[in-house]
Amino acid sequence: MRLPLVYHPDYSPEFPAEHRFPMEKFRLLHDHLIDSGVVSDEELHSPALCPNEILALAHCPDYIERYMSGELPHADQRRLGLPWSAALAQRTVRAVGGSILTAELALEHGLACHLAGGTHHAHYDHPAGFCIFNDLAVISRYLLAAGKVQRVLIFDCDVHQGDGTARLLADTPEAITVSLHCEKNFPARKADSDWDIPLPMGMGDRDYLQVVDDALNYLLPLYQPDLVLYDAGVDVHKDDALGYLKLTDQGVAARDKAVLQHCVGRNIPVMGVIGGGYDKDRKALAARHGILHHSATQVWAERMV
Repeated sequence: MRLPLVYHPDYSPEFPAEHRFPMEKFRLLHDHLIDSGVVSDEELHSPALCPNEILALAHCPDYIERYMSGELPHADQRRLGLPWSAALAQRTVRAVGGSILTAELALEHGLACHLAGGTHHAHYDHPAGFCIFNDLAVISRYLLAAGKVQRVLIFDCDVHQGDGTARLLADTPEAITVSLHCEKNFPARKADSDWDIPLPMGMGDRDYLQVVDDALNYLLPLYQPDLVLYDAGVDVHKDDALGYLKLTDQGVAARDKAVLQHCVGRNIPVMGVIGGGYDKDRKALAARHGILHHSATQVWAERMV
């Protein structure tokens, strides 16, 4: 069996080509992984739409209804930064379904990755920063409520703080929120994660990887989670438009492999989502996101030996 990967064609709906958010990156990531032999279309796991009652474990039912019917107030539309469409609404709930499926596959097989996910700026009753519903918070609440896990740890390595996740799970002690982020970056008003690790602008591979190792060596034995949700944002990359850290391709690959090996080596199931990444060269961006899936494939193969 090969590494479980989750994807759906809904992930890249029609979208304004000049928009700052690279909506086609999900389709291009799919194509990159197919072309590089990581997976075949037949092997990809296809998710269902996330039901409203599961979304409502982390989000206000009125907000869910307003968004899905295209009736967000203008102020919320500005916070979100994405133009509403029925296709985008369907893509949104499909992607949350994909993250839930990825988590369930990780619990079953020890490791699984999504070709989307990591929408960590979404809040209880409003969107923010290109994020509509918070898949990390929804997964955590769903798996805890279903009794599938007793404790989950979110290891968020997106360059931006996971403020929505921190606020949504502030009253859920069984879900530990960890955010490694550039200290001088969006959002301007940070939330309080269980563990915030603010990083200086311009930090490169060596120092960053030391922080990752030190954090995991401390936190995984401390909490002994039943599942790790890993947000592998590539906006830490030196060429990212919104990042301000200076990781290379090799640094991102070393980070992804280290996180996954820390978990797998302790027999802790781990699932990966792609998080943020912004570049006008959309094919280069897709390949950058694909570093997660290539790294996970290597860790999967090493585990099988």
